[in-house]
Amino acid sequence: MSLDEDTRWLEWVTKQFESIAGEDKEIDIDEFKRALKVKESFFAERFFALFDSDGSSSISLDELLKALDLLIHGSETDKLRFLFQVYDVDGSGSIDPDELRIVLKSCLRESAISLPEEKLDDLTLVLFESADKDKSGAITFEELKAELESFPEVMENLTISAANWLKPPDLEQKKQNHTPRYLTRAYWHNNCRKLLFLCMYAFFSLMLFVNAMLQHSYGGGWYMVAKGCGQCLNFNCTFIMVLMLRRCLTWLRATWVVRVLPLDQNILLHQIVGYAILFYTLLHTSAHIFNFVQLSESSGFTLWEYLLTTRPGIGWVKGTASVTGVVLQFMICLMVLCSSTFVRRSGHFEIFYWSHLSYVWVWILLMVHCANFWKWFVAPGFVFLLEKIIGIAVSRMGGLYIVEVNLLPSKVTHLVIKRPQFFHFKPGDYVYINIPEIAKYEWHPFTISSAPEQSDCLWLHIRSMGQWTNRLYEYFRQLDRQTVSTKRLSVTLRKHRQLPKAKDEVFSSAKSNKAVAFNEDDAVTLMMYQQRSSGADVVSPATPESQVPPEPLLDELSPAERGEAPPLREVSAKFGDNHRFCNIKCYVDGPYGTPTRQIFASEHAILIGAGIGITPFASILQSIMYKYRRRKQNCPNCNYSWCENLKDSDMKLRKVDFIWINRDQKSFEWFVSLLTKLEMDQADEEPEGRFLEMHMYMTSALSKNDMKAIGLQMALDLLAKKEKRDSITGMRTRTQPGRPDWGKLFQKVSEEKKGKVHVFYCGSPALAKVIKAQCEHYKFNFYKENF
Repeated sequence: MSLDEDTRWLEWVTKQFESIAGEDKEIDIDEFKRALKVKESFFAERFFALFDSDGSSSISLDELLKALDLLIHGSETDKLRFLFQVYDVDGSGSIDPDELRIVLKSCLRESAISLPEEKLDDLTLVLFESADKDKSGAITFEELKAELESFPEVMENLTISAANWLKPPDLEQKKQNHTPRYLTRAYWHNNCRKLLFLCMYAFFSLMLFVNAMLQHSYGGGWYMVAKGCGQCLNFNCTFIMVLMLRRCLTWLRATWVVRVLPLDQNILLHQIVGYAILFYTLLHTSAHIFNFVQLSESSGFTLWEYLLTTRPGIGWVKGTASVTGVVLQFMICLMVLCSSTFVRRSGHFEIFYWSHLSYVWVWILLMVHCANFWKWFVAPGFVFLLEKIIGIAVSRMGGLYIVEVNLLPSKVTHLVIKRPQFFHFKPGDYVYINIPEIAKYEWHPFTISSAPEQSDCLWLHIRSMGQWTNRLYEYFRQLDRQTVSTKRLSVTLRKHRQLPKAKDEVFSSAKSNKAVAFNEDDAVTLMMYQQRSSGADVVSPATPESQVPPEPLLDELSPAERGEAPPLREVSAKFGDNHRFCNIKCYVDGPYGTPTRQIFASEHAILIGAGIGITPFASILQSIMYKYRRRKQNCPNCNYSWCENLKDSDMKLRKVDFIWINRDQKSFEWFVSLLTKLEMDQADEEPEGRFLEMHMYMTSALSKNDMKAIGLQMALDLLAKKEKRDSITGMRTRTQPGRPDWGKLFQKVSEEKKGKVHVFYCGSPALAKVIKAQCEHYKFNFYKENF
């Protein structure tokens, strides 16, 4: 830092210190924890002890400045020595295994990671053995430094939360003159269809407005404006319906039209037209009010008679134009308000749903209000009515039933619906579902998470985020409590005795199919996948045993009496608590297409799912791997497997990168068994690299460059390398802490040169903006799941 920057930093820290320390000008341990926003933290206590150099149980401004100067301005060696002192709990000058275990356990707590005690022991031993170069039974500072230097990404940016807490804002806050994103060449290149369509839409609206004004020039300025807006409303109130003809749009996605029109942006365009209707309505009403004011001065009617009565006789149906106009103004404003993101995303989707159904009354009132509206409405209205009739007919055919329910972590309800023979869909499609037991008249859209090749059933994974989804989860949770089988323990005992035999059968089957790098642990994982796909709720190897509900009768038996080998205790299955078979009537309307239908026309696809946003990609990944297996070849002599690098009409993909971002560890349990199965499907390495590459991220976990997580992340890396399995998910793909560095990730993809890159995203809108900006920079095509 320069002298000026150093002065600013000193002023900032002093100001922050005074706001925390209070009148005594000292920071005690409680104030220190509050500043770090923690209640109980091993690291907060260790940092406080090291900052408190005089042992007075409080930190003065001089002590704070000295410690922060070392952590922010100090060399790597200074920071590493501070880290060593944090790990050296007893201050002996070396770190023994018990101290390391204490630190790693605290790291797990800080990162919100839950692992069994046995796994914590494994992490401690693997890190200790790697760092203890001389096998002396203790880690010295030089050994810790040498171990950290083997992890260059850690050494690049070693930070500490306690230092960042009082680190001033970026000293380079002068905003550089960047070109606005909407004016860049990359933005216009990636959004050319949408921008061209919007220009055509704006031009057509302008022509309608001008033409209507000229035709009614005899009535004065305000009358001309009102008529111009009215003509635009005729067009927009019809066009907004065209944008929601889902069956027609799904059909058009399979034609050349998808390359010309922005069909994948229909929801965005629907919203834009909705706001345009609100604008034209307000302007139309205001213009008529000013016109009525002028008329009231030269006629025998008052302003209120013009607005709220039929006496002036304005309108083609018994002079009701003014009255219907007022009602329409109120209804349109209410629909737009209830359609706002705040309402839809705050758990009140039903408000949006029911208010939006008033579009039927809006169209009826528009026909009464305006003599020409029916001419605009008749053709699109006929198609819309036909779609609705077909939808009702299709949804009532076949007698669909929910046959299995699985209650997953984070209040996710997994529904298994018996699939009718006539129901055909594409990967990534969605349906509207109605469950009379939950709400008789409500239909809600959800992505199909099973693959089209799975012919017997449909999967839906539904996250509880609103009134209807919460009622759904609670309905099945209460149903589980009421219908617990009296013979649950007998069934569970039988299942436990079948586990070792099932593992052997799966292992033998996989070996007979010449699976490469397939071991008995993989057999356990595959068996778990098969049980999960059949509806059983299985505890993954990464799930702490303490989370498995106790079964007293089974626990009293020995492993031999249970017919169970001790290692299989970690993957014992639960039956009845969160999974049940059922026979509940439901109705399904669809399927409807989404932007993800473009995946199979891509050469290099990046699939990004945030949280439950994985659901469309669960279907897509299964379908991709099904097509991938069809292209696999086996040598009859040496049993070598490879995948033919052929492009066909069904799939042009050469590479798929799947990125799944979750907030916490439990969320990975939604689809971890499926992803594990997909990993095993391509266990053999291809000559050009893996066809499907997975990237897993856990945002609650502290990143590798945070001093509170360095030891844990190093240990997880070492153990994953040793066991060839991630400790968090049980998969071979290592779960990365924090959020992806999109710049580095997309740069790597760009350098692979596997063909034109298409990025498909499903998740929060905020993250979509970040990813879209990066896609525009690298000239990747971006598609966001919307319905």
